[in-house]
Amino acid sequence: MKSATKDLENDHVHILRLTDIMERVTKTDSPDISDLESIVSLIKNYADGFHHAKEENILFPRLEAKGFSPHQGPVAVMLAEHIQGREYVRGMAENIKLCREGNNSALKYVYANMSGYVTLLRNHISKENNILFRMADNVLAPEDHARLLDEYARVEPVTPHGGGVTEYISEIERLDNRYQ
Repeated sequence: MKSATKDLENDHVHILRLTDIMERVTKTDSPDISDLESIVSLIKNYADGFHHAKEENILFPRLEAKGFSPHQGPVAVMLAEHIQGREYVRGMAENIKLCREGNNSALKYVYANMSGYVTLLRNHISKENNILFRMADNVLAPEDHARLLDEYARVEPVTPHGGGVTEYISEIERLDNRYQ
Protein backbone atom coordinates (compact mmCIF):
# COMPACT_ATOMS: atom_id res chain seq x y z
CA MET A 1 0.00 0.00 0.00
CA LYS A 2 1.21 3.48 -0.86
CA SER A 3 1.23 5.68 2.19
CA ALA A 4 1.33 9.38 2.89
CA THR A 5 4.29 8.94 5.24
CA LYS A 6 6.26 6.89 2.70
CA ASP A 7 5.75 9.67 0.14
CA LEU A 8 7.34 12.14 2.56
CA GLU A 9 10.17 9.71 3.33
CA ASN A 10 10.86 9.51 -0.41
CA ASP A 11 11.28 13.32 -0.44
CA HIS A 12 13.68 12.95 2.49
CA VAL A 13 16.01 10.79 0.37
CA HIS A 14 16.62 13.75 -1.94
CA ILE A 15 16.81 16.29 0.88
CA LEU A 16 19.42 14.16 2.68
CA ARG A 17 21.38 13.93 -0.55
CA LEU A 18 21.32 17.74 -0.66
CA THR A 19 22.65 17.90 2.92
CA ASP A 20 25.52 15.60 1.87
CA ILE A 21 26.33 17.99 -0.98
CA MET A 22 26.17 20.96 1.39
CA GLU A 23 28.58 19.26 3.77
CA ARG A 24 31.05 18.73 0.90
CA VAL A 25 30.60 22.32 -0.32
CA THR A 26 31.58 23.67 3.11
CA LYS A 27 34.97 22.02 2.66
CA THR A 28 35.56 23.98 -0.57
CA ASP A 29 37.71 27.11 -0.42
CA SER A 30 36.09 28.88 -3.35
CA PRO A 31 32.73 27.44 -4.40
CA ASP A 32 30.83 28.78 -7.38
CA ILE A 33 28.47 31.44 -5.98
CA SER A 34 25.82 30.28 -8.46
CA ASP A 35 25.98 26.81 -6.92
CA LEU A 36 25.47 28.29 -3.45
CA GLU A 37 22.46 30.21 -4.79
CA SER A 38 21.17 27.00 -6.36
CA ILE A 39 21.42 25.19 -3.02
CA VAL A 40 19.42 27.95 -1.32
CA SER A 41 16.87 27.83 -4.14
CA LEU A 42 16.54 24.04 -3.77
CA ILE A 43 15.98 24.38 -0.04
CA LYS A 44 13.46 27.21 -0.40
CA ASN A 45 11.51 25.67 -3.26
CA TYR A 46 11.88 21.90 -2.87
CA ALA A 47 12.65 21.13 0.79
CA ASP A 48 10.59 23.97 2.24
CA GLY A 49 8.20 25.18 -0.44
CA PHE A 50 7.16 21.71 -1.63
CA HIS A 51 8.02 19.11 1.03
CA HIS A 52 7.41 21.16 4.18
CA ALA A 53 4.24 22.52 2.59
CA LYS A 54 2.92 18.96 2.31
CA GLU A 55 3.71 18.40 5.99
CA GLU A 56 2.53 21.75 7.38
CA ASN A 57 -0.56 22.27 5.22
CA ILE A 58 -1.74 18.69 4.73
CA LEU A 59 -0.30 16.04 7.07
CA PHE A 60 0.03 18.03 10.30
CA PRO A 61 -3.57 19.36 10.23
CA ARG A 62 -4.79 15.79 9.67
CA LEU A 63 -2.70 14.65 12.65
CA GLU A 64 -4.12 17.50 14.70
CA ALA A 65 -7.61 16.22 13.86
CA LYS A 66 -6.44 12.83 15.18
CA GLY A 67 -5.40 14.39 18.50
CA PHE A 68 -1.80 15.55 17.92
CA SER A 69 -1.16 18.97 19.43
CA PRO A 70 0.47 21.67 17.29
CA HIS A 71 1.66 23.33 20.52
CA GLN A 72 3.50 20.47 22.19
CA GLY A 73 4.80 17.05 21.28
CA PRO A 74 6.24 15.81 18.00
CA VAL A 75 4.28 18.03 15.58
CA ALA A 76 5.18 21.14 17.58
CA VAL A 77 8.86 20.13 17.55
CA MET A 78 8.78 19.60 13.77
CA LEU A 79 7.14 22.99 13.21
CA ALA A 80 9.70 24.72 15.42
CA GLU A 81 12.52 23.01 13.53
CA HIS A 82 11.05 24.12 10.19
CA ILE A 83 11.23 27.71 11.48
CA GLN A 84 14.79 27.20 12.70
CA GLY A 85 15.74 25.79 9.28
CA ARG A 86 14.32 28.88 7.59
CA GLU A 87 16.54 31.05 9.78
CA TYR A 88 19.61 29.13 8.62
CA VAL A 89 18.49 29.54 5.01
CA ARG A 90 17.99 33.26 5.54
CA GLY A 91 21.54 33.47 6.94
CA MET A 92 22.89 31.56 3.93
CA ALA A 93 21.04 33.78 1.44
CA GLU A 94 22.06 37.06 3.09
CA ASN A 95 25.72 36.08 3.20
CA ILE A 96 25.73 34.63 -0.33
CA LYS A 97 24.49 38.03 -1.47
CA LEU A 98 27.44 39.64 0.35
CA CYS A 99 29.81 37.16 -1.33
CA ARG A 100 28.27 38.05 -4.70
CA GLU A 101 29.00 41.72 -3.89
CA GLY A 102 32.67 40.91 -3.26
CA ASN A 103 32.71 40.42 0.50
CA ASN A 104 34.83 37.24 0.66
CA SER A 105 34.72 37.10 4.47
CA ALA A 106 30.96 36.39 4.28
CA LEU A 107 31.68 32.86 3.00
CA LYS A 108 32.45 31.67 6.54
CA TYR A 109 28.94 32.76 7.59
CA VAL A 110 27.41 31.02 4.59
CA TYR A 111 29.22 27.88 5.71
CA ALA A 112 28.28 28.31 9.38
CA ASN A 113 24.59 28.57 8.44
CA MET A 114 24.94 25.71 5.97
CA SER A 115 26.53 23.46 8.60
CA GLY A 116 23.84 24.36 11.13
CA TYR A 117 21.16 23.56 8.58
CA VAL A 118 22.78 20.22 7.69
CA THR A 119 22.91 19.13 11.35
CA LEU A 120 19.37 20.33 12.01
CA LEU A 121 17.87 18.65 8.94
CA ARG A 122 19.58 15.31 9.43
CA ASN A 123 18.30 15.12 13.02
CA HIS A 124 14.90 16.47 11.98
CA ILE A 125 14.45 13.88 9.23
CA SER A 126 15.52 11.08 11.56
CA LYS A 127 12.85 12.16 14.07
CA GLU A 128 10.19 12.38 11.39
CA ASN A 129 11.03 9.06 9.74
CA ASN A 130 11.51 7.08 12.95
CA ILE A 131 9.10 8.71 15.42
CA LEU A 132 6.46 11.07 14.00
CA PHE A 133 5.69 9.12 10.83
CA ARG A 134 5.46 5.84 12.75
CA MET A 135 3.06 7.51 15.20
CA ALA A 136 1.08 8.84 12.22
CA ASP A 137 0.92 5.37 10.68
CA ASN A 138 -0.63 4.12 13.92
CA VAL A 139 -3.51 6.63 13.79
CA LEU A 140 -4.09 7.05 10.04
CA ALA A 141 -6.46 4.61 8.36
CA PRO A 142 -5.87 3.46 4.78
CA GLU A 143 -8.48 5.95 3.57
CA ASP A 144 -6.61 8.75 5.39
CA HIS A 145 -3.42 7.81 3.55
CA ALA A 146 -5.30 7.77 0.23
CA ARG A 147 -6.84 11.19 0.90
CA LEU A 148 -3.48 12.63 1.95
CA LEU A 149 -1.79 11.26 -1.16
CA ASP A 150 -4.51 12.86 -3.32
CA GLU A 151 -3.91 16.19 -1.57
CA TYR A 152 -0.12 15.85 -1.96
CA ALA A 153 -0.61 15.27 -5.70
CA ARG A 154 -2.31 18.66 -5.94
CA VAL A 155 0.75 20.42 -4.45
CA GLU A 156 2.69 21.29 -7.55
CA PRO A 157 6.25 22.45 -7.11
CA VAL A 158 7.03 25.64 -8.99
CA THR A 159 10.29 25.23 -10.88
CA PRO A 160 12.20 27.68 -13.11
CA HIS A 161 11.73 25.58 -16.25
CA GLY A 162 8.43 23.86 -15.42
CA GLY A 163 9.98 20.44 -14.81
CA GLY A 164 8.50 19.94 -11.36
CA VAL A 165 10.12 17.55 -8.91
CA THR A 166 12.20 16.01 -11.70
CA GLU A 167 13.85 19.38 -12.30
CA TYR A 168 14.80 19.67 -8.62
CA ILE A 169 16.20 16.15 -8.53
CA SER A 170 18.22 16.84 -11.69
CA GLU A 171 19.74 19.92 -10.06
CA ILE A 172 20.61 17.90 -6.94
CA GLU A 173 22.32 15.35 -9.23
CA ARG A 174 24.25 18.11 -11.01
CA LEU A 175 25.50 19.52 -7.71
CA ASP A 176 26.29 16.03 -6.40
CA ASN A 177 28.46 15.33 -9.45
CA ARG A 178 30.16 18.71 -9.21
CA TYR A 179 31.04 18.43 -5.50
CA GLN A 180 32.28 14.84 -5.28
